[in-house]
Amino acid sequence: MARKKSISYSQFSQWDVCPWMWKLNYVDKLGTFTDNIHTLFGTSMHEVLQEYLKVMYSDSIKAADELLLNEELEDRLKKNFMEITQKNGGEEFCTKDQMVEFYEDGLKILEFFKKKRNQYFSKRGYELIGIETALNYDLPKNIKFRGYIDLIIKDTVRNRIKIIDIKTSTHGWNKYQKADKNKTDQLLLYKKFYSQQHDVPMDRIEVEYFIVKRKLWENTDFPQKRIQTFIPANGTPSINKVNRRLDAFMEDCFTDDGEYRDDHTYSKLPSKKNCRWCEFKDKPELCDKNGAKV
Repeated sequence: MARKKSISYSQFSQWDVCPWMWKLNYVDKLGTFTDNIHTLFGTSMHEVLQEYLKVMYSDSIKAADELLLNEELEDRLKKNFMEITQKNGGEEFCTKDQMVEFYEDGLKILEFFKKKRNQYFSKRGYELIGIETALNYDLPKNIKFRGYIDLIIKDTVRNRIKIIDIKTSTHGWNKYQKADKNKTDQLLLYKKFYSQQHDVPMDRIEVEYFIVKRKLWENTDFPQKRIQTFIPANGTPSINKVNRRLDAFMEDCFTDDGEYRDDHTYSKLPSKKNCRWCEFKDKPELCDKNGAKV
């Protein structure tokens, strides 16, 4: 049998938004996505927060607080910038002013995080189980689901596991983003696959999005925080729903041997929301359904 093809949540999510966009990216390999200042900042902020928590849980809160997080962030931004630029053949993807702005935003996030850390992460009664923990779960049709869990914390008192996904955002998630299944369903699949891969009952696994905000709203009287947490509905009915969509994705896109299907037409689902960030929206030779213009 041929080598297993790997899929990620982002691949499934893209199909869920628009099967035709997925086909252009993954079957035809016409996508030209490259990293940008947002992905650079997201990766760097992930690394700094994970390093702090690693030191906190493996050593002490005092040792973690002594880390020079401002220097950590600067170093990570520079290192990741150089790596991405090298991957892009030397072409820079953001300006110096953007780097400075995002770095200063990051400092404000880290300052808030250190002051309020105990509201989100406690050492007493908790253990750090993993950082960037790999998921490798076998699906039907010779397909393997791959993913990485940002943080896994164990509540040793209640004997429960919490899977945490770190997200960077401009202003945080509003009610529409919280209701967007393509944002929230990632952790539902992670919960299911972690449960089966590590033989942990699903009713002992909790999930949470840990969202850090670059900007606060101006001219508002409401108190604001740089950190937002969100727990999506993740019981059995919710997991069954996303699992049915994953099954539909597998049936729509793959043969029984795990190869991409080229024997049918993939659906086009144009809308303002779906087409807004699609890189093919202004390429009528590839897609004639630009919903962003509707």
